[in-house]
Amino acid sequence: MIDEIDAALRAIIVDEALAGADVDLAFDAPTKEWASKRSAPTICAYLYDIREDVRRRESGFVEEYRDGRAVSRHSPPRYFRLSYLVAAWTQRPEDEHGLLARLLRCLINYQSIPTDRLTGSLAELALPVTMTVALPPSEDRSFADVWSALGGELKPSVDVVICAPLAVRSTQPVGPPVRVPVLRTGGMRDAAQSAEIRRRPRIDETPGTGGPW
Repeated sequence: MIDEIDAALRAIIVDEALAGADVDLAFDAPTKEWASKRSAPTICAYLYDIREDVRRRESGFVEEYRDGRAVSRHSPPRYFRLSYLVAAWTQRPEDEHGLLARLLRCLINYQSIPTDRLTGSLAELALPVTMTVALPPSEDRSFADVWSALGGELKPSVDVVICAPLAVRSTQPVGPPVRVPVLRTGGMRDAAQSAEIRRRPRIDETPGTGGPW
């Protein structure tokens, strides 16, 4: 699933944000050593965090139907949030800011990744893959900490978070449909007993005449 999101994000950035510009796109960790080897203008989309969106976790099973009847059931997909730190490297800060502006103008048009950009398992699931751009980070992390962990200098960046479904492979078969009605034995016994009670004479009636003793 992660490689499919990488491919979709690459297609959007290269085809729309860069639109033929002579700029490289990388998914490497932007360490100080990596940055020192860059000679051409580069956009780096570094995947720095993967977390499950537990608010979207569902319980129970999803049934699959064939010819109008259920044939199997499986667990619903789980959703994961993939966070990308997107930054630009050029010889001048002004050029970096220009690349970031192009990225923003492109990415803010999307609340989800278009279906024609999805491949593999994401295309098979046919579920929305949402995307948020440049939202404030959660309280338990900061971008300064990310840059510090990478050993590089703090740079302006765009935080892109993509929430994608991941299929859970736990399928259970469903039994064949019931074709013969099943009657409860207890119900039949109770009905027979009730009929026998109705046939018994009342104790205050004369047998055969219906009169009192």
